Amino acid sequence: MMDYAARVAQADTYPKLLRLNAREFGKEIALREKDLGLWKLFTWNDYHTRVRDFALGMVELGLTRGDVIGIIGDNRPDWVAAEIATHAFGGLSLGLYRDVLDEEAAYLLNYGEAKIVFAEDEEQVDKLLGLADRAPSLRHIVYSDPRGMRKYDDPRLMSAGQLVARGRERAAREPSFYDSLVDATRGEDVAILCTTSGTTSHPKLAMLAAGRVLRHCAIYLAFDPKGPEDEYVSVLPLPWIMEQIYVLGKGLLCRMKVNFFEEPETMLNDFREIAPTFVLCAPRVWEAMAADVRAQVMDASPLKQGLYHLGMKAGLSALARNRHSIVAETLLFRALRDRLGFTRLRSAATGGAALGPDTFRFFRAMGVPLRTLYGQTETLGAYTLHPEDAVDPDTTGVAMADSIEIKIDNPDINGVGEIVIRHPNMFLGYYKNPEASAAEMKDGWLQSGDAGYFNDKKQLVVIDRIKDLAETSRGERFSPQYLENKLKFSPYVAEAVVLGAGRDRLAAMLCIRFSIVSKWAEKNRISFTTYTDLSARPEVYELLQKEVETVNATLPPAQRISRFLLLYKELDADDGELTRTRKVRRGVINEKYADIIESIYSGRSDIPVDTVIRFQDGTTQRIRTTLKVVDLAGNAPLAEAAE
Repeated sequence: MMDYAARVAQADTYPKLLRLNAREFGKEIALREKDLGLWKLFTWNDYHTRVRDFALGMVELGLTRGDVIGIIGDNRPDWVAAEIATHAFGGLSLGLYRDVLDEEAAYLLNYGEAKIVFAEDEEQVDKLLGLADRAPSLRHIVYSDPRGMRKYDDPRLMSAGQLVARGRERAAREPSFYDSLVDATRGEDVAILCTTSGTTSHPKLAMLAAGRVLRHCAIYLAFDPKGPEDEYVSVLPLPWIMEQIYVLGKGLLCRMKVNFFEEPETMLNDFREIAPTFVLCAPRVWEAMAADVRAQVMDASPLKQGLYHLGMKAGLSALARNRHSIVAETLLFRALRDRLGFTRLRSAATGGAALGPDTFRFFRAMGVPLRTLYGQTETLGAYTLHPEDAVDPDTTGVAMADSIEIKIDNPDINGVGEIVIRHPNMFLGYYKNPEASAAEMKDGWLQSGDAGYFNDKKQLVVIDRIKDLAETSRGERFSPQYLENKLKFSPYVAEAVVLGAGRDRLAAMLCIRFSIVSKWAEKNRISFTTYTDLSARPEVYELLQKEVETVNATLPPAQRISRFLLLYKELDADDGELTRTRKVRRGVINEKYADIIESIYSGRSDIPVDTVIRFQDGTTQRIRTTLKVVDLAGNAPLAEAAE
């Protein structure tokens, strides 16, 4: 196996490492992209040439060291090429989530004073042009997909092809100029501005050095080896720290092949065509896959349903004994892995938020080698992971190296306290925000804001955000996140918000998983028109009540859901209700739905709603409905109902 630490010592920035790969492995495949139904191949030579042309093109436009370059769009080869090209002349790359709202985009581009933005297509160009004078520093917009662009007449617009032509002209005039730029890059310089997920309206920008990213990836690869024979499909947004680590850091260092699917609608088919050897998915993706499997079972014949339940029972029973079931493999799991594109899977991970233990066991029983990783943007992503022979769905594993120090700050009598972390390759602080940097870092230790403890096997258990841990008026502590994950194991529940801080009982607001509940409704001949209409149907309430009662049966009495309702809309990151990594913003929820929450705890059985929701395209819709509050059998009315 390659000595990755020595490799980083040889080439400590992305442009240096890409150039080295092109020189040594130039004809090998580096990237693939599905386009118009065909897989396009990019060798290391192709990759390097594209980066060189982008970098020299930007230099020709007047971009220089220290300038911030924005990138927005779907995961594409041009996305990563633009990032490395930015680093080649000393610029700072700033990735924006493709579904970022205008206000967020304006804030980030202004905050970074971005001079140029790489935009994938017409949709993203529209968003940028719509900012008008809210992004005064923006001088150039480079688009990769020319479809629909002829109607625009803005001097800032330029196609990727035009930028490449400028770069090639400069390369022809000065053949050694690009190498001199790359040689001048330094691994300890700030290269990446990475948005924190955060629970505030404006994310902070963590300053990352490429050399530190690569050294951290070398540690990661020593713990969890990958190599040129591995296939990876880039599923998660590239602005997220872990996709940065895998596609760029590890992709460049271990040269695993990175594949980009064509469209979100084709992702599962594209995924199956590649049959990756390794996959990283956020909990919401694993939850959606598990829900889809169970939804398909609902549509199957009685015989197939019986085989499915028999196979799952055998598989889960074997998993509890740390074994694999031959019966389950034969009846169910082999075919199921093939359907999901997991036939060659040797490694799988989840991170970014907590994944419910039930969902975790579902995939482990299936034979998916799923493990949990844990980390923060400021720590350059994950620093804990399950060892292959010690996977526990209730933990996040162990530190990947002795150089990674983790401790529990101010533990209580049960050993629970704040998780703090220190290792040699941390972030360099927050961009233009030294106050926040000083507040988060204490003597080199990052304050994670997460509550956790070490179990008897020295594995790290993460409970919840400290500020989200709650206590009822009776003094009983609970983790809303843990209960929400239990509820989301149901194929019918897309999102859940558990309430109860300072109250005498717990309650929940649930969002139905529309794709599956609508299929269930059609099968049962239940008419509906919209999400709001479907979520208000009494039959749907009966369906969800059974799911909540099933979860309650697995919980101690103090943590059972006493009341619940179905929200009239899905929780949405565009409305500030979720972060871009799909974490619940509880402060926003408590403020936005304050009247509904108070009504739940007032003992009311019906809550009238008359509100307006705004869509991403600016259109609005008035919603008038009545939310039914369900008191679950076996629970006495809330104490506050009598007040």
